[in-house]
This record gives sequence, C-alpha cells and structure tokens, in this order.
Amino acid sequence: MGQAREPQPVKAFVGVLTSRLSLLRRVDELLSERLGPIDVESETLDFDYTGYYEKEMGPGLKKRFLGFERLVPPEALVEMKLFTNELERAVSEEGRRTVNLDPGYLTAARVVLASTKDYAHRIYLGKGIYGEITLLYRDRGFQELPWTYPDYRSQPYHEYLTRLRRTYLAQIASKGS
Repeated sequence: MGQAREPQPVKAFVGVLTSRLSLLRRVDELLSERLGPIDVESETLDFDYTGYYEKEMGPGLKKRFLGFERLVPPEALVEMKLFTNELERAVSEEGRRTVNLDPGYLTAARVVLASTKDYAHRIYLGKGIYGEITLLYRDRGFQELPWTYPDYRSQPYHEYLTRLRRTYLAQIASKGS
C-alpha cells in the first residue's frame, strides 16, 4: 500500500489578457500584493488565437505571463482562481471585463490551469474550481494534449514556460540542499 505524502510545492503563474495596456501596471501590483513578488515575466504578446474575448474586451488583445517567486502548494490554485475572478470584477467597467486573468501552476512534469467550467478532462478541486492539465513536459519539451488551447500550443508560450520551469527547478534544487 502506498503512503500518502505532501506534494512538492508548485510555481504559480497568471496569464493576463487585455486590450488596455494602461491597466497592466495596476493589475501587476494587485496580483503581487496577494501572490508575492513576480520573478519570471513574459513579453507582451499579440493574442490572435480566437475572437472569443473581443466582443467583451475589444480588439487588439495582448497577453503576458507573470510567474511568482513564492512556491505554493498545488491546492492554492483554488484560492488563486477565486482571487483572480474577484480582481477581474474589480477592474471591470459597465459589467464588462477589461482584463481576463488565467491562473495556473507549473511543476517539473506539467502545466495546470484553473477553470470554473466543468468538462470531461477537468478535475474538481473545490469551491467551484476545476483543474486542467494543459501541457505535459516530456522528452525535453512541452507536449500538447487534445484539449490544449491553441495559444498554449504556440512557441512563445512554450518559451516562457520553459524559462518558468528552469526557475522552478532551480528553486526546488536549492530547497533540497
């Protein structure tokens, strides 16, 4: 019989999507207040993978990622998603989001995203939040799954997540010494 053990801590990140770049600094500050210092940031990328968000948020969408220095337990994803939903509401205007925040975490082996929507490939985590393994890390690279979003299949995302993973592995190694 296997022994139950605490999992290793994970590397939290948030994808920030908006057409209003003037909001980024304020959103970064609010995320940092809750999740801690940012240590791995992506460049601001064009988001043209879907038109899904344009009706609500306008054209010219951009996305960037923020990775947080403090490692957290995997179950922290639930509270991260609840907080980012609250933050989206706080910066909305006339009932429309001005920013979409996608929290997730990374381990040596996977990228997990949070969702409020149930689906066959998602696992219920609690408080109305589901987790989805979006990418696997195998054979020295990220591997897509049938349900991986088009943007998470892209080279710029993989490059960012590779940097985030490198930072995470160094943090884990330093904890073990």
